[in-house]
Amino acid sequence: MTSLKDISRVCGVSVATVSKALNDHADIGKDTKEHIKRVAKEMGYLPNFSARALKTNRTHDIGVLFVDEAMSGLTHDYFSSVLDSFKRTAERHGYDITFINSCKERAGRMSYLEHSRYRGFDGVVLACIDFEDPEVIELVQSDIPVVTVDYLFNNRIAVLSDNVSGMRELLKYIYRQGHRRIAYIHGADSAVTRKRLASFYHTAEELGIDIPEEYIGEAAYRDTASTYRITNELLDLPDPPTCILYPDDFSAFGGINAIRVRKLRIPEDISVAGYDDIPAAANLEPRLTTVRQDTERIGSVAAAKLIELIERPKSTLAEPILIAGQVVEGSSVAAV
Repeated sequence: MTSLKDISRVCGVSVATVSKALNDHADIGKDTKEHIKRVAKEMGYLPNFSARALKTNRTHDIGVLFVDEAMSGLTHDYFSSVLDSFKRTAERHGYDITFINSCKERAGRMSYLEHSRYRGFDGVVLACIDFEDPEVIELVQSDIPVVTVDYLFNNRIAVLSDNVSGMRELLKYIYRQGHRRIAYIHGADSAVTRKRLASFYHTAEELGIDIPEEYIGEAAYRDTASTYRITNELLDLPDPPTCILYPDDFSAFGGINAIRVRKLRIPEDISVAGYDDIPAAANLEPRLTTVRQDTERIGSVAAAKLIELIERPKSTLAEPILIAGQVVEGSSVAAV
């Protein structure tokens, strides 16, 4: 293995000069620095990771805590896109990312905090997880820099998709299309669900829309079986809705299947809308009306803020950051 001493011998300079050149110190001339770096590369030199971590007190490794209870894993359209953007931004800043082992059934496993300290993570991003889990709270309350996605803790940085405005703009669009009998199958209980549901009711109240209790259903996100069943229940009502909102685009597929089995047409007989604007939604016929969440910006901002917190902890504000979405006016909502 090539050492600093080997490089100094070939370049004819001291080991200290080689070290300074490889670490971009300003007191080394540009030509000398470039020559030493070129020789080091030709000799196959790689810095000692452990020594670098001891010297800088950083590993340049970020932990990712991602637990998808629906077991869709990284095929989860929304979070996979957010994490892909997070990864690319972190890598541009010289950081690697490592997933934290979340298998609680494994014997002798470490807690999330213990695992993070064992791995020496400079910081951790938390997404798609039970934020009320005591282990998660323990990690968030520790001295490790953390950023959460779509969940807000006091005095911590959170990057949030603006679900309140997203639902408000979606419902207002459907209202402008002439619909007054609007049903909503919302997701399972979570911070995101609570915000969307409150925004739905608040906007309906502002618009003067009456929402009967039987127009509200609950299905887990990405659960097509439940949305299939609840859609049938809604269509069997004496006064069925003219438009049904679904928890997300994927779960909307279950409702669309139920509608088509009944030989009903979308949007002529019944209108539907989703949330997320996943790629598959754009390929539906008719094109699904939905809300596009800016996953690219959510992921990149989360990474940038976490790195800022790692590198400049004293001057980084712990604040929530809202990322606006956009209504995609497909052709699945008819003008009434």
